Amino acid sequence: MNFSKKDIQQIENKGLTVSKVEQQVRLFENGLPFANLVSEAAINNGILTLSKDEIENYISKFDNKRDKIATLKFVPASGAATRMFKFLFAFLEEYNIEKGSINSYINKTKNKDLSLFFIGLDKFPFYHIVLNRLKDAFPDFDSMNINEQRLKFAQMMLDTDKLDYGNSPKGLLPFHQYKNQQVSTAFEEHLFESALYSSSTESAKLHFTISEKHKHKFDEEFARIEEKVEDKTKTKFDISFSYQKGCTDTIAVTSKNKPFKEEDGSLHFRPSGHGALIENLNDLDADVVFVKNIDNVVTYKYKEEVARYKKVLAGILLEVQEQAFNYLHLLDSKEVSEEKLIEIGEFLVNSMNVKISTEFEKYSLKYQVEYLTEKLNRPIRVCGMVKNEGEPGGGPFWIKDESGNISLQIVESAQINKKRKRQKDILKGATHFNPVDLVCGIKNHKGEKYDLKKFVDHKAAFITMKTKTGKDLKALELPGLWNGSMANWNTIFVEVPLITFNPVKTVNDLLKAPHQIK
Repeated sequence: MNFSKKDIQQIENKGLTVSKVEQQVRLFENGLPFANLVSEAAINNGILTLSKDEIENYISKFDNKRDKIATLKFVPASGAATRMFKFLFAFLEEYNIEKGSINSYINKTKNKDLSLFFIGLDKFPFYHIVLNRLKDAFPDFDSMNINEQRLKFAQMMLDTDKLDYGNSPKGLLPFHQYKNQQVSTAFEEHLFESALYSSSTESAKLHFTISEKHKHKFDEEFARIEEKVEDKTKTKFDISFSYQKGCTDTIAVTSKNKPFKEEDGSLHFRPSGHGALIENLNDLDADVVFVKNIDNVVTYKYKEEVARYKKVLAGILLEVQEQAFNYLHLLDSKEVSEEKLIEIGEFLVNSMNVKISTEFEKYSLKYQVEYLTEKLNRPIRVCGMVKNEGEPGGGPFWIKDESGNISLQIVESAQINKKRKRQKDILKGATHFNPVDLVCGIKNHKGEKYDLKKFVDHKAAFITMKTKTGKDLKALELPGLWNGSMANWNTIFVEVPLITFNPVKTVNDLLKAPHQIK
């Protein structure tokens, strides 16, 4: 591939290499394989379901150890809130107050989201903030007709010279309103929540991946709430931030798979999705890492229930990890009997969902030890799974890779070839959904951190179609953080209740019970 000196300089300035960019272009040229689904994961087929006694035992297991281990909460939080307000942006662009009422616009466009938004207007946590700004800006606001008031309300929320909520980080938007119009952000709710489970010796570590341009806003928010939250939780908070690295950006190409050039002749690179965050996770050091998205929070009255199931997942991780570490020390000693090797294999199958090769019994003793060590010596993720309620997104499946290995994976619908009936049928039959509720063990039996980049399935990337300055281009998204980026981890799926999954994908989600006080 003929890159100019200017191109090479641009590539190297991003922390990339020409070889890496050429590999990316080859992915466009050759295409990426779909995931090969074998079956959906279900209860007793890859998903654990727990009795009340088991739940209490796992909670106790974690609580008894939490002050002796280093815990950390990892929160992807770089996204702007633009998509939350998609239907409101469309309304502001299309609605003409001189041509009719907002109700007639809603009826004409069949915009149920807009209807629900205005019906629930006074229940939104930002209602009084916006209203007070409106009354300051328009002293005659109360005398305006309802169409004018509602139009100005939406404009005050979203106009870039006003509150500009659409370009704000989702984590810093008003999410919940408590007594006396006190408003909390998703960022603040994560602090309260982490005090309940991701803390030890009255200290909690949280790491947020954010957009660098918003760092000062998060600093200001923490300064505003720190004393209040620490006083209420009796917990000190150690907050750190990181940004998506430039070296994880991917090159865009034309429809003919040639590097896409900007108008000034430079190469066009794009952020590569949340899969890039495996780099950020890899930089962190903790025994147990809780992973949860920024918008998946609840009001205080639901927090204890959510925290219980986080502890359950962590208790399972600690129990399985303890046994895995014991076996790995034994395997390291090379003094292991044939009976013990069978026991270790059964542990991998029954507790870690690992499919052992049918040829295993034919291997030499030396190779059996190497084989079991390689299967055991991996990062572990314990993932909560909720019953499928028709939410868009990924789910738990058994898949077969190109080498014929079968494993448990979280697969996005975009990775599935829906033109193949068998694949489409498996997708339709999915009983559970991925709420991004992970507890991770990222150290080995010697206490050393794994290099998480070694466990990525690079072929689980995505190619998407985009436009730039009116021209079509192909973009490459790296394997998702909890998809291909963790493809070669040991995986345990556990059924958790729906209350643990309360994302705010659209602003109207804030009207749902877990986000309302009354």
